[in-house]
Amino acid sequence: MPIEIVTVPCLSDNYAYLVRDPERDMVALVDAPEAEAIEAALDARGWSLGSILITHHHDDHIAGVERLRERYGAKVVGAAADRHRLPPLDRELRAGDAGGAGAFEARVMDAAGHTRGHIAYHFPEAQALFSADSLMVMGCGRLFEGTPDEMWRTLTSFAALPDDTRIYSGHEYTESNLRFAQSISPDDPALAARAETIAAARAAGRDTMGPTMAEERATNPYLRAGDPAMKARLGMEGAPDAEVFAELRRRKDVF
Repeated sequence: MPIEIVTVPCLSDNYAYLVRDPERDMVALVDAPEAEAIEAALDARGWSLGSILITHHHDDHIAGVERLRERYGAKVVGAAADRHRLPPLDRELRAGDAGGAGAFEARVMDAAGHTRGHIAYHFPEAQALFSADSLMVMGCGRLFEGTPDEMWRTLTSFAALPDDTRIYSGHEYTESNLRFAQSISPDDPALAARAETIAAARAAGRDTMGPTMAEERATNPYLRAGDPAMKARLGMEGAPDAEVFAELRRRKDVF
């Protein structure tokens, strides 16, 4: 039986995710921007909370942890490398670690770039990647601590996941990310098609999370930094992929 994924809007544009294994009636939470919205989503479904999976230390991803831990007795897990700036951890994680079973099994991936201790959670059998502020839908996070080389390695590792892997990121930045992508490739028909889908979702009040990795590889400009056509468009023919990524990120920072 597949896992259930519930997107929980928090704060002004954050997302948390409830991930439930129906067979075992186990619920995990990916990030905790604010407790109230998450509690309301759990209460509406009659669910409890077994674990909290933290991606990185920024307050808009951990502010609700202690209240949720106290109410539900949830176990808190996060990156060992970030233990000094995360809430107290019940389990410290490193890239390659795994936990759970079946479709509920989560594998830890290094996601350095946005922050140095950032990790992501990949559920292989459920075809889901919770990438928070590393890979965004149609974009990627700002490089607050990491280097372009680190973020490019992160994005390359994500891009190697199967085509049907669905992407769940930490913010609703998709429309602004799309506008930037179209400024780089204004005549791209794949981008035009995605623009229609994204606009329809937002007009209907729906989030834009859950596109496939195949869609992202085809339209996310940062994942296309190694594409000769992208390099030519930027006037960077023959440049190393990481340098092309860095130029795309620089342009987005001032977009």
